Amino acid sequence: EVQLVESGGDLVQAGGSLRLSCAASGFKFDDYAIAWFRQAPGKEREGVTCINYSGEITEYADSVKGRFSISRDNAKNTAYLQMNSLKPEDTAVYYCASSDYCTWPLFRQLHDRWGQGTQVTVSS
Repeated sequence: EVQLVESGGDLVQAGGSLRLSCAASGFKFDDYAIAWFRQAPGKEREGVTCINYSGEITEYADSVKGRFSISRDNAKNTAYLQMNSLKPEDTAVYYCASSDYCTWPLFRQLHDRWGQGTQVTVSS
């Protein structure tokens, strides 16, 4: 069964940090790019960052540049999102998804596998 499972979401104070994980199974993880999207209540799902199959190429939304960092460990079939200097506006459900390439801007329709999401809440 093809799966992406996110974990690591939590309630954190503004200025704090979290690391999200995206564990993959059921497909050849190191053949695919991984992206993180987020969706806040009442808003559209937006692309946050992506990383290509080897980890050599990354892209970020302007709103998270310098604060978030995406990485992957192909030996563990897992991607990560390190989030520092968190702000209340980062509050959202965070989803990981796979696609053939890491290109910007991110388009939801190019991502064919999705996790169930993990909640990140940043209090002020």
